Amino acid sequence: MALGEMSEELREAARRAARAMIEARVLEDKLRSLYKAGQIVGGVYLGRGQEALSGVLGTQLQQGTDVFAPLIRDQAGRTGFGEEILDVTRTYLGSVEGPMRGRDGNIHRGRPEMGMPAMISHLGAAVSVVTGMLLARRLKGRLDGVVGATCIGDGGTSTGAFHEGLNLAAVEQLPLVVVVANNQYAYSTPNTRQFRGDLFDRAAGYGIRGWKARGNSLMDCLDKVGGAVAAARAGEGPQLVVADLLRLGGHGEHDDGAYVADALKAGELGRDCLEVAKEELLEAGLVDESLWNQWEEKAREEVTAAVAQTQREAAPDARQEDWRAMKGLAPEGNF
Repeated sequence: MALGEMSEELREAARRAARAMIEARVLEDKLRSLYKAGQIVGGVYLGRGQEALSGVLGTQLQQGTDVFAPLIRDQAGRTGFGEEILDVTRTYLGSVEGPMRGRDGNIHRGRPEMGMPAMISHLGAAVSVVTGMLLARRLKGRLDGVVGATCIGDGGTSTGAFHEGLNLAAVEQLPLVVVVANNQYAYSTPNTRQFRGDLFDRAAGYGIRGWKARGNSLMDCLDKVGGAVAAARAGEGPQLVVADLLRLGGHGEHDDGAYVADALKAGELGRDCLEVAKEELLEAGLVDESLWNQWEEKAREEVTAAVAQTQREAAPDARQEDWRAMKGLAPEGNF
């Protein structure tokens, strides 16, 4: 994408994605601190290094129209799609006011009513879920202009659910966008021990269009992910985006990532996508240092306020809690 040829719409899209990236990084830095202080129960999995890819996807989708099923490193996408910071802090800190009412694991939060299903730990499953949601909308005559998107890691592409969901979407020509964050490792297993060939080539095997992106470049992600979303929305069927990047940390905060090759860390993939985004936007004249700093300061203020509010809220009381998952049913159930 030639920066000088960008429309104002694309320029604004780049700014929105950058703000989502910044907010996600500030928020997750705080979550890391809370985890190390013993205030978060359960695992903490951060998207450091994946914010450009995720943030662009989230901001290219339309809340209330589209479906977005994020994965564990998709805080930037969640933020770009419209998730409130309080939803995040309340879930991680176990507040009864949160979307999961303090009941579920901190990454398993969602807002189905806004088109964001709760995250599924069984990697690959979201591909099938979103495919099913899109097929259901078609059967109801409500699919026009809708896009369903989900993310997966390179390791997750080896699962049966990934194949089955993508194959059905291809056969039915559903507007599904699957974004593969190829971060070079499935936990600690390198790509060379996972699969042969290039993940990008799998698109042709399903008879769908493939896109290859530099996952730590905001502008390239905007070009490729934005193009995939637009193509799906225009009725061109499923789209597979494969983005090469490197997670800038271990699999989770419990893991130091010592198995990641030093050559990868020192190479182009090891560049921090937030720093790359700042360089790209400064070069394009889309921001200046003052505006970037304002975005960072605002994010810090909002995260601090959300954590402070959440820490004043109650945890669920098992003696008083209504544990029915589906409200409106008779106590004895009516299944």
